[in-house]
Amino acid sequence: MLKVAMVSEHASPLAVLGGVDAGGQNVHVAALAETIARQGAEVTVFTRRDDPTLPDRVPYASGVTVEHVPAGPAKAIEKDRLLAHMGRFAEYLSRRWSQERPDVVHSHFWMSGKASLEAGLPLGIPVVHTFHALGIEKRRHQGSKDTSPRSRLGVECRIAREASRIIATASAEAFELVRMGADQTKITVVPCGVDLQLFQPVGPSERRDRRRKRIVCLGRLVERKGIGDVITALTALPDTELIVAGGPEASKLHEDTEARRLQQLAQDLGVAARVIFRGRVERVNVPPLLRSADAVVCYPWYEPFGIVPLEAMACGVPVLVAQVGGLVDSVVNGVTGMHVPPRSPAALADALRELLKNEKRCMELALAGTRRANSLYGWARVASDTLAVYNDVIIERVFAQRAS
Repeated sequence: MLKVAMVSEHASPLAVLGGVDAGGQNVHVAALAETIARQGAEVTVFTRRDDPTLPDRVPYASGVTVEHVPAGPAKAIEKDRLLAHMGRFAEYLSRRWSQERPDVVHSHFWMSGKASLEAGLPLGIPVVHTFHALGIEKRRHQGSKDTSPRSRLGVECRIAREASRIIATASAEAFELVRMGADQTKITVVPCGVDLQLFQPVGPSERRDRRRKRIVCLGRLVERKGIGDVITALTALPDTELIVAGGPEASKLHEDTEARRLQQLAQDLGVAARVIFRGRVERVNVPPLLRSADAVVCYPWYEPFGIVPLEAMACGVPVLVAQVGGLVDSVVNGVTGMHVPPRSPAALADALRELLKNEKRCMELALAGTRRANSLYGWARVASDTLAVYNDVIIERVFAQRAS
């Protein structure tokens, strides 16, 4: 049986979604681990212990175990402050893998890549890496607001050069990696996936006021997600409401800096009565929320991939996305959704106005989006393509050992 070690230092499969550092990567790691296990592998996910009450190992699904790594204080720490603890993280991995050697390591995010290479290379274990986000993109778009450690870009370049294989989630990321010095032959594009059992057109839909059009934004409450631009666009869309889902529990939204900023923006623009902040939505309640929408909007300044548009497409809902990063791959402009230039509330308002008044067009986009999600982005296919990469690097390592 293939033994896979997944390393995800800050994004645990067990984490509650919607927090500042809990989102798409948690979903990705959890679903990929579970589906790879169903296809015959044994998977251990190594993630940092952030709570002293957590057991050392937690069975997550059949064939999947989550192992908590003691690296730094056992409490929640923002991911941009975790670098100082990656040395201890790597030491733990080295000890564990010396005792129980995996066939392949798959690291997720740059600090996991750093720790995995430090532990895996001396042991001769192939390391496959998925960045999920690139520091150069973050710095390009956030400038002085980028809170990443200064060394991030250099570490990512090293990972791009030294990993056995890089799995990029979108073509735009693959091109960026080549510019960073990665060998193009070592890059394989495998997209993120969507749970097609949970997200599908048939199912309950949340009750709503049909006298208004409804658009939904779902995701973490961070400035780069562009929710402020969506609120601004709402000023040109009378009789339309916006549901903002994500962040902390609704009762704690008043404690969240970005939630307060967005609420004040809505108040200042005179649309507060039409902007509903839901806070964190339980995963099982996400499909009914998406199905209740006339359109789902994903409008970030930049986005390595973006899972929410796939979830909406799978639910048969039209999507409008910023023309950035992985969204350009997953949403085919004019076929399965609409692309809009980023950071342009006026352009977004124009696109939404045209779409929302044309029910036939909405249905065409919804049908095509559902077909695309089902044919290309199911987790079974994503896991199969990922396993093919694992097998490639294992075979390459075997031949290298024979030649030495």
